[in-house]
Amino acid sequence: MIDRKNPPASKAIEKVDFIKVKKHQLSNHIPVFVVNAGEQELVRIEFIFGNVNWDAAKPLLASATNTMLNDGTSNLSGAQIAAQIDYYGAFFQTEYAYDHSSVTLFTLNKHLQSTLPLVKEILTASNFPQKELDNFINNQKQKLKVSLEKNDFLAKRKFNEVLFGDTLYGYTAEETDFDALQQEDLVKYFAQAYQPKNCTILVAGKVGDDVLYTLESLFGSWNSEYPFTPNAFDFKINEEKLYFKDRPNAIQSAIRIGIPSINRKHPDFPGLQVLNTLLGGYFGSRLMNNIREDKGYTYGIGSANASLQQSGYFVIASEVGADVCDATLTEIAKEINILKTDLVPDEELQLVKNYLMGSLLGSLENAFSHADKFKNLYFYGLDYDYYDRYITTIKNISAAELLNLANKYLDFDNFYKVIVGKK
Repeated sequence: MIDRKNPPASKAIEKVDFIKVKKHQLSNHIPVFVVNAGEQELVRIEFIFGNVNWDAAKPLLASATNTMLNDGTSNLSGAQIAAQIDYYGAFFQTEYAYDHSSVTLFTLNKHLQSTLPLVKEILTASNFPQKELDNFINNQKQKLKVSLEKNDFLAKRKFNEVLFGDTLYGYTAEETDFDALQQEDLVKYFAQAYQPKNCTILVAGKVGDDVLYTLESLFGSWNSEYPFTPNAFDFKINEEKLYFKDRPNAIQSAIRIGIPSINRKHPDFPGLQVLNTLLGGYFGSRLMNNIREDKGYTYGIGSANASLQQSGYFVIASEVGADVCDATLTEIAKEINILKTDLVPDEELQLVKNYLMGSLLGSLENAFSHADKFKNLYFYGLDYDYYDRYITTIKNISAAELLNLANKYLDFDNFYKVIVGKK
């Protein structure tokens, strides 16, 4: 009989194994990275494109183009595309992020010959029908109107704007930006961004030679070329540190505080991840224990180191009772100052290390997650050595090193503070 009074002994995670990609190349020089793993006859094929030609006068082009890719082509309507994808039990999605846009197909291997040509149709012949564009504009304006009533949305918008100004990273959508979208602009951006020279293909799942052959036969002769300029931003320092938006009827105040910081390419980033986890990066963090568990000011508070291709930032976010907003800021400052003056106790540090190692191991469930881990490296110009350094840092970082990192990167007085709520 199992003795349920005594938990099994915990064991340290000594090693994390990554399924490393194998690189191929199509005849037109599109790089193809493959993670071949798993027993299911299933494959995920992701086409990744860098966002280009950022224009503050037309800020929604990249996101609108990506969202509308499957709304119609020269030969198929959006409904016809959806019906064919559904018929084969496949799944198609588009995804827009600051630095990249992607088009992803999930399909059974036996249906690849039928489903992948639909992706080619989308990537080479999308035409953004005016009716669909009108629907998109109306829907997005309505979503924006609803979001603008939420304090946390307003705080996030203002925080990004304060940190990154009039760049893509700092841009905040307005209704007039949707009205400015024109079909011919989307068609032009589509031609510039969605072309072989700007494409990387990431394949994961049960990937045999037949999958690579199908990719080559469909995309190896793709030869569309339009001039484009990769996004590059000049970030300016904002001197004002405190921003408050009064919402007289608000019961809660949304808080966003932080500062531009390093990204994954910086050698301090792994150590800063450990420090962030300790402060506010998991449920047992100091901010959660203090502000949620002890004070009861909020249901949740967290911190994060966000890595962007051309920058990065550190942020602490929460929603608290309007009457305890100032007290919350005081407690946040206190927790940061403790990290800068007191060594982290060994037991607490070991708990964080175990959590991070367990999280890393748990995030590698299948071929898709291994491919995602590679993607986190590739577009930063990193290789798998990064994860070796990350694991070594988790295992070996000392309390003294964390104290030094806290003094180097966590200056509460220098943080930008955005608060949306009732005075």
